[in-house]
Amino acid sequence: MAYDYDPQNIFARILRGEIPNDTVLETEHTLVFRDIRPQTPHHLLVIPKGAYVCFDHFAAEASAEEIVDFHRTAARVCADLGISPGAGGDGFRTVSNAGLDAVQEVPHYHMHILAGRPLGPMLSRRD
Repeated sequence: MAYDYDPQNIFARILRGEIPNDTVLETEHTLVFRDIRPQTPHHLLVIPKGAYVCFDHFAAEASAEEIVDFHRTAARVCADLGISPGAGGDGFRTVSNAGLDAVQEVPHYHMHILAGRPLGPMLSRRD
């Protein structure tokens, strides 16, 4: 199934400069900025500059350069913030929601980086 990308989503508008953001790092293919409703002391959003709806869309259709840049940029931000366990930090969680069941709110692929406090279990149990 092909993905239909909505060029009016909020992240597309941020990338076009129509909506301001608190940029942490920008590269040729990736933008990292602070979430406007942070859930942790460090809550960042990592987005590709290309028009991808969710993780599997990005993984299947992005160029190798885009994929490498996205992940290396995320790693660089974690190191710069001092949250990477490999650099002595206390760690972080990455989250990427895809589709309705995962409650994806913005139809542009994005990865949350959450850090700065203990995060608890990954999912709460629903009986």
